[in-house]
Amino acid sequence: MKKFCLDLTVVAVERMNDRYVLIRLTHAETLPPMKPGQFVEVRVDHSPQTFLRRPISINYVNTERNEMGLLVATVGHGTHQMATLKAGETLNCVFPLGNPFTLPTSPNKRFLLVGGGVGVAPMLFLGQKIKEMGAQPTFLLGARTAADLLEMDLFERAGRVLVTTEDGSAGEKGFVTNHSVLQNETFDMISTCGPKPMMMAVARYAREKGIACEVSLENLMACGIGACLCCVEKTVEGNLCACTEGPVFNIQKLLW
Repeated sequence: MKKFCLDLTVVAVERMNDRYVLIRLTHAETLPPMKPGQFVEVRVDHSPQTFLRRPISINYVNTERNEMGLLVATVGHGTHQMATLKAGETLNCVFPLGNPFTLPTSPNKRFLLVGGGVGVAPMLFLGQKIKEMGAQPTFLLGARTAADLLEMDLFERAGRVLVTTEDGSAGEKGFVTNHSVLQNETFDMISTCGPKPMMMAVARYAREKGIACEVSLENLMACGIGACLCCVEKTVEGNLCACTEGPVFNIQKLLW
């Protein structure tokens, strides 16, 4: 898939809570095609401490508005700088990068999409695509508290939403792998993104149940094109760059 380096125009920066912002972007020309699971490499201007681009998952694409969204966790100087952007300013992005999630070949299959933390971002885009193809995904979203659950209205429009919170303030108390749906229902495919321990637990469950499973790795990706080797992951095929061979991998490829 062709890659682009574009100065995108900021439509808005929406504060989701004290940690997350949603950056909505557009362009004078039609945005290139993008797939769920792909990401962008963002150049952070006016941040002397940020030398490398920052990889951000594509949260959604709205073709009617010629707009895409980036859900950003403000955890360092670079992402805090991104959160200060104003409408009308530009953000330089290289995209779409990486390999996407596998989309359904049949609407009759049951899809479970598991997201935790900022890993919920690509799950929304994936769920929306699955719905467009005639299937209804089930989302299983994990957070520390109810205040950390983001974009719930959009998830509910795309499919069935189940929730866990560590403090029990919303949904079932505990981690996503403790949710009762995993004991009470069966699925044909699981896709997941979030903290590595969470994804490893989901992968372990999928192996035990014999369910096909893909994970989106959140390795450090400084360049996005396989040149810097920051994101190398050990696999059954040897060391692979997560930015070019992933970030989405079938768990059968990983040495987890």
